[in-house]
This record gives sequence, structure tokens and C-alpha cells, in this order.
Amino acid sequence: MIFGIIHVMVLISTIGSALMAMGFKDLLSSVISLGIMSLLLSLEFYLLEAPDVAIAEAAIGAGLTTAIYVIAIKRTDRWEHEKVN
Repeated sequence: MIFGIIHVMVLISTIGSALMAMGFKDLLSSVISLGIMSLLLSLEFYLLEAPDVAIAEAAIGAGLTTAIYVIAIKRTDRWEHEKVN
């Protein structure tokens, strides 16, 4: 019973963080929210007794992909810094 409740809570949190990522206007906030979603997804894989998939999702999805997106955002110009004439 408690195991099912934990599954539902993790899945609702995963969906919530994905919706938050779509709702943010700031790209950095969206990327962080996607990283949290990926981390929650790796927790769900672990709960489903797939530790190898959970480790891969945590390392690549939450770690590497989030880092690449943050680096790409930091190296691009933002619209707020441009002058509009």
C-alpha cells in the first residue's frame, strides 16, 4: 500500500516538474526543472527495480544533459541584454 503511494507521489512530482519547465519564461529555470524531472524519473526506475537504468538516467539525463544545456545557455546572448530601437 505505502509502496503504491510512493510511486504515485514520484510520478505526480515528475509530471509537475515537466509542466513547470514548460511554464517558465527563463531558460535556466526550465533546464533546472528538467534536471529535477530526470532525477525523479531515475528514482522511479530505481523503485521499479531497474537500478542500471536508474544510474544511466541519473548520470546522463540529470547530470550530463543538464550541464550541457546550462553551458549552452550561458554562452548565448539573451534577449534582455539587447537594445531595442
